[in-house]
Amino acid sequence: MGVNVLRLDRRLQFLRAVMGDDGYGNVITGWAAHGVPVWGARKDVSDAEQVAAGRLLATVTARFIIRRSSFAAGLTPMDQFTCDGATWAIDGIKEVAQPRRGFLEITATKGAA
Repeated sequence: MGVNVLRLDRRLQFLRAVMGDDGYGNVITGWAAHGVPVWGARKDVSDAEQVAAGRLLATVTARFIIRRSSFAAGLTPMDQFTCDGATWAIDGIKEVAQPRRGFLEITATKGAA
């Protein structure tokens, strides 16, 4: 996917884990919107199916390109995001070589419906 022909036509809403108390002394983890939605491009790179505990599990891995910003530079693999109604787990984040420091590439995985 060349950066020169990128179509940033997807909206990504990043999510960050938040800790809370359920009122009975138990710590619970939820997800809250982190920042405002950003535009990105998506390219699917693989899919997989496997059987575990008698269930068929399917996943899709994709690469998303977003513009680099101070907000985007603060994202980590501990965050998640939603795009097109699905929640994606971030596997890795790296700078795109061209144009220099202008974009970030996020590799992410979701369970296939």
